[in-house]
Amino acid sequence: MAQNPINWFPGHMAKTRRIIKECLKDVDIVIEVCDARIPYSSKNPETDEITKGKKRVIALAKASLADEKTTEEWIKKYKSSDIAAVAIDSPSGYGLFALGDAVRSALSDKLEKYKNSGMEGRKIRAMVIGIPNVGKSTLINSLAGAKKAKAENMPGVTLRKQWVPTSSGLDLLDMPGVLWPKFQDEEVGRNLAFTGAIKDTVLDTDELAMYLAKKLLETAPDKLFARYKLTEEECAPLDSYDLLSLIGKKRGFLMSGGEIDLQRTAKMLLNEFRSAEIGRISLEKPGDRR
Repeated sequence: MAQNPINWFPGHMAKTRRIIKECLKDVDIVIEVCDARIPYSSKNPETDEITKGKKRVIALAKASLADEKTTEEWIKKYKSSDIAAVAIDSPSGYGLFALGDAVRSALSDKLEKYKNSGMEGRKIRAMVIGIPNVGKSTLINSLAGAKKAKAENMPGVTLRKQWVPTSSGLDLLDMPGVLWPKFQDEEVGRNLAFTGAIKDTVLDTDELAMYLAKKLLETAPDKLFARYKLTEEECAPLDSYDLLSLIGKKRGFLMSGGEIDLQRTAKMLLNEFRSAEIGRISLEKPGDRR
């Protein structure tokens, strides 16, 4: 990835942080949505401080795109830190009932107080937060059973807070997606770019795909080899440029004169990773980082 800073922290993201702090007093719990493929990189490091004092449940979204065993390891890691986490796939509805149960379990003491004071049945008010394009709006729409929150497969669509009622006893406060001012770890920035949390229009797609090819060779070589008819022997000595070129060659992405269409190959690799056509792949495991 280029060393030049990326303009990914527009003014509305700074405003969102202020709105989150202001609205915390109006909610019972925070549902933090992270990408199951990159739970570490897709977690805003400022969230713990911003939501301090509020109960929180982690929703590992897009679980159908992530390696199932690795996602289970993440859930165990969160549990060891006394944080409830649930794997979800909002379009199919997978995990949504479990998420509701986790929210009610986290608020069991408060719900018991409501019951004892004659307020049984009072709706739980939950704030839904997460980085852009992590699946917040899709989750809300699935819980609401209708298209209440605007959801698109691109970052930066939800630009204002909005309350969404559901039939499951939850009132959801949808917050705009927010990143953080500076990446301390370059790999975090790449992981976010791989999954589409940072717009492709501000990146060098060819360079990003080269990094992704190498990342897949490290984390999911068998799936990479199977998808593009590669072998370990031919890939092992290659740098990122040559690896991406080989993938393009295997796909037949050639231009006149036999030159490989690197741009077409790059877009294809990114799209096939994001749609799990290469396979269900997690780029981060609990033991990789803190």
